[in-house]
Amino acid sequence: MMPIFKKILNFYIESSLHVALAVYALIRITFLKLNIAYDESVAYFGFFGTIVGYNFIKYDELARVKKVVLTPTFKAIIGLSFIAGLATFYYFLELQTKTKWIGFIALFITIIYTLPFFPRKQNMRNWSGVKIYLVAISWVIVTVVLPVFDSNYAFDIVVLLKCLQRFIFVFVLLLIFEIIDLQFDSKKLQTIPQRIGIKQTKYLAYLLLVVFIAMDFLKPHISQIHLTTTISIAILIAVFTFFANAKRNKYYTSFWVESIPLFWLLLLLVL
Repeated sequence: MMPIFKKILNFYIESSLHVALAVYALIRITFLKLNIAYDESVAYFGFFGTIVGYNFIKYDELARVKKVVLTPTFKAIIGLSFIAGLATFYYFLELQTKTKWIGFIALFITIIYTLPFFPRKQNMRNWSGVKIYLVAISWVIVTVVLPVFDSNYAFDIVVLLKCLQRFIFVFVLLLIFEIIDLQFDSKKLQTIPQRIGIKQTKYLAYLLLVVFIAMDFLKPHISQIHLTTTISIAILIAVFTFFANAKRNKYYTSFWVESIPLFWLLLLLVL
């Protein structure tokens, strides 16, 4: 029974379904935080687009350069990505014209992140020190800017703070990933833990989480529920950061850390 469950869990993670749910949760959180009516097209465009984008990023080089053997799991992921691609296109057509441009920007970032954009240069994923910022920005675009633009919500100081807060949220989660991946990452990547060490990286994460909470107090109106959930999620991230080390297995980040947006959404819905 356990081997079957593990295979299902691995496929769920490797096919990017879990990270897509995290993106979907963050889009829903944006709707709730800004009191915007739920828009199915935006939420599902983010969900299915994440499956396509992440699988393209993860498996492009394997299929295009390394010519790996197509295992049943790999074929299933390709099939799922194809279906997700059709769904992404359908929901893309449902978006407003100005929102479509935001979608194009997200697509452009995915392409330059994955494919070599300049002659004799590696893709931006392998540029030293760039990866973490590029990923955080793309998540802000999809999970905050996209729903705001499509709902015709005014891009005011609250939205700006929300973008900065979301950037910090994703950035700190990525710091945990970089700590865990320290044993695998090439030193050429110059990740933050490689440059300043694990201990200093954790201190940086704790400092950013304080800023993450403080941003709620900068908003014109502070909701007690939203403040409570912000503090709770910051504490949860701090705990995961504290116990992060290079010896943790892949489930620590790929499942548990990526589940934090789902916990956040659940907490908001319950409260």
